[in-house]
Amino acid sequence: MSQLQDNFNAIIAKIEERITDADELNFIKERIAEISMLYIDELNKIMDLSERRVNKVFENQKILEKKLEVLENSMSNMKEELFVEDDYDFEIICPYCNHEFVSDIDSKKKEVKCPECGNTIELDWNEEAEHECAGHCGSCGGCGHDEETENDQEEQQENNEDDM
Repeated sequence: MSQLQDNFNAIIAKIEERITDADELNFIKERIAEISMLYIDELNKIMDLSERRVNKVFENQKILEKKLEVLENSMSNMKEELFVEDDYDFEIICPYCNHEFVSDIDSKKKEVKCPECGNTIELDWNEEAEHECAGHCGSCGGCGHDEETENDQEEQQENNEDDM
């Protein structure tokens, strides 16, 4: 700010050197002071506006931080409710010996060994796109069509026709 004051004083000194009439000199000094005050007033308005905008940004940031904290707490609660632990107890029926057992399994595990027959059971986490069920799993009860089912249906249809 002192450089600005020094420049202002240098300009006034040059004006005083050139203008010898006291009335003219005072008139010019007053007009320069008025112009200077107009610029200072405008600068103050700009600074006030900028300060209000910065304060509004800080207020909005505080509001957003509070909302974010609420969301993070909600997400944390949801995570605790939905994903209590990484391991889950699954009831499994061995497709080889039909032995039913419970095993701790996480979603990264790809296979489990049957405690009865020792065969390895591949776990399907539905990672692939939809697949057609072949009807051979113990849990679905034959939702797909296989040759045996089709043959049974054909025989039953022939028997019905013979009975007529």
